[in-house]
Amino acid sequence: MIESQPARQPAADPARPGTRRAVATPAMLNALADAISSESRLLDELVAIMQRQRSAVSTDNLEEVDDSVYATHRVLLTLGQARQRRRSINRLIADNDDLALRQLEELLGGTLPDPLQTARESLRQSAATLEREVEVNRRVLRSALAHGETFVRTLLGVDGSTPYPVAKTMSDRPSGGFLVNRVG
Repeated sequence: MIESQPARQPAADPARPGTRRAVATPAMLNALADAISSESRLLDELVAIMQRQRSAVSTDNLEEVDDSVYATHRVLLTLGQARQRRRSINRLIADNDDLALRQLEELLGGTLPDPLQTARESLRQSAATLEREVEVNRRVLRSALAHGETFVRTLLGVDGSTPYPVAKTMSDRPSGGFLVNRVG
């Protein structure tokens, strides 16, 4: 919890009419730290979902892949709400919804309170981890799709020159049909 020390107030920007001095009460800084921490937790949850999704792809568990897609959408919606909350707090503090985290020291006139600094660093780390996980999942999914397409082409006896399998008539096939059900 941030103690009752009012942040130093930087002067309004005379080049930007309508701007005002930052007003950062301890309660506002606590709310900002909490909002940033919430975003960090949600990014960590997305990392866990990405890892489950990758595991599901490796075991061909389509139900789990589908569940991970749904979970991703749910967390992304919640993350959008958390970001909106942070933008609202930014507007209260600095009259700027899109305040970048790196601008906080300048805005508040020096060193950030420990809870806010910790929350900001946690969010940066969570975002970097998520970025790596998303890239790994992209590669894994591209590979899985390529292998699946190759498998289907092989199964249907289609060469790689056409982007989609071309239906052949029964007379075009030496065996007289696509599939033969042999009962022996």
